[in-house]
Amino acid sequence: MKETISHIFLFIGLLFDLLGCIGLVRFPDVYLRLMAATKSVTLGTGLILLSVVIAGSAPVAAKAVLVLLFISVTSPTAAHALARASSVSDIKMWEGTVCDKFTEDRKRKTNEKT
Repeated sequence: MKETISHIFLFIGLLFDLLGCIGLVRFPDVYLRLMAATKSVTLGTGLILLSVVIAGSAPVAAKAVLVLLFISVTSPTAAHALARASSVSDIKMWEGTVCDKFTEDRKRKTNEKT
């Protein structure tokens, strides 16, 4: 039973990783690509590591939990830093983007200072 649940998590994790990688290739701008990398790949890798926790021995499971915590913290933080740096560097969004709250807030704060 443990192996079956582990295989299910492994398969779903691999599917999320695959979809995240396809998103990295297919999405039109850096912001959407960061979203694909952060959301899909972090969740996919987390599910793969959860599969290792379920099926592995205690020392392996402990290492997998530590790696899961590290990825859960660093991946979104790095994506946020890259997205903010891209926005500050005036890298344009895809023309189909509906709203850009960060740029709106930056312009509003600039107008308030003057």
